[in-house]
Amino acid sequence: MTKAFPHISRRLQNAKHSLLRMVNRIIDRLTRNLRRFFQDIIADIQPPSSKPGYKLPQLAGPVHNLGGGGPDVDDAIQWMINQVRGGSLNDNKVNVLVIRAAGDDNYNELIYRMKGVKYVETLIIRNRQEANRTDIFDKVRNAGVIFFAGGDQCEYIRHWKNTKLEVAIKSVYDKGGAIGGTSAGAMIQSEYVYDSCACEDSIETSAALDDPYGNITFTYNFFQWKYLRGTIIDTHFDERKRMGRIMVFIARQIQDGVSPTALGIAISEETSLLVDKYGIAKVMGKGAAYFILGDHPPEICQKGTPLTYHDYKIWRVPRGDTFDLNKLPSRGYYLRSVKRGRFDSDPY
Repeated sequence: MTKAFPHISRRLQNAKHSLLRMVNRIIDRLTRNLRRFFQDIIADIQPPSSKPGYKLPQLAGPVHNLGGGGPDVDDAIQWMINQVRGGSLNDNKVNVLVIRAAGDDNYNELIYRMKGVKYVETLIIRNRQEANRTDIFDKVRNAGVIFFAGGDQCEYIRHWKNTKLEVAIKSVYDKGGAIGGTSAGAMIQSEYVYDSCACEDSIETSAALDDPYGNITFTYNFFQWKYLRGTIIDTHFDERKRMGRIMVFIARQIQDGVSPTALGIAISEETSLLVDKYGIAKVMGKGAAYFILGDHPPEICQKGTPLTYHDYKIWRVPRGDTFDLNKLPSRGYYLRSVKRGRFDSDPY
């Protein structure tokens, strides 16, 4: 029949194609409408995405400023601020928090006058309840620079370890901030911390050398900063003649099986040790810093018996000089020994 009536065949084919196009358009329109319909339903039942009401600064650290106690090195605090905001010529500003367990806010005026400071506040955190407060957690987390004032490292550890405050401080470091401190505020930065919790007054050199276990206790697993692992920090060093006690602290880490080696970092008063984000330490201020390495077991380190330990390696680093914490120098040190609680020669 189609051969007899070719024009009818063509009309049927055209009608077929027109019908298919019409059906496809209807299906396409229904699909778009259904998609929009279900998107609207999903939007109605899903909670809105939460966006923070603040923007975290892009920080250029992390860095440290470790002060030896006594009058602070103001330039070291400014260095710390400049490092995390991207340099002294940068227009960026950061929030600075001073944290302490007692005292006043006398740092605020000094720091607020420094370049690159958006605001500064002192938080006096006296107990674990305060260290777990949400408002304190938020303030600390939004800081770019944390500075621990001097005080009692035992109070700092008892009140702050394993709290929200500790978590917030670590978050500042993780985002490239600065963590600094002086005296006790510097001592708590090392991986191994002489906590001074076993006696009212800190142990000093003669007592420590005579009995390495007499009222000497340590805290572990507090802050574990990248370039301060395997270290124990001491302060007020030259002024209080603390070489003997840091030698005992080092020997104890090895004798107690904490680590096969330990590096003491000792900082004089009115002196700061600046550690940049690459692990290079630089001495700033009036005095020197000492790096004391114990890399073998002590000969005698036991309760009630004076220490004997041969051949500590000691690097004395004066102001302006640097020390690489990534890889200890193979030269530039001198050797000193302790025999039955006495130095073989002047260790300074």
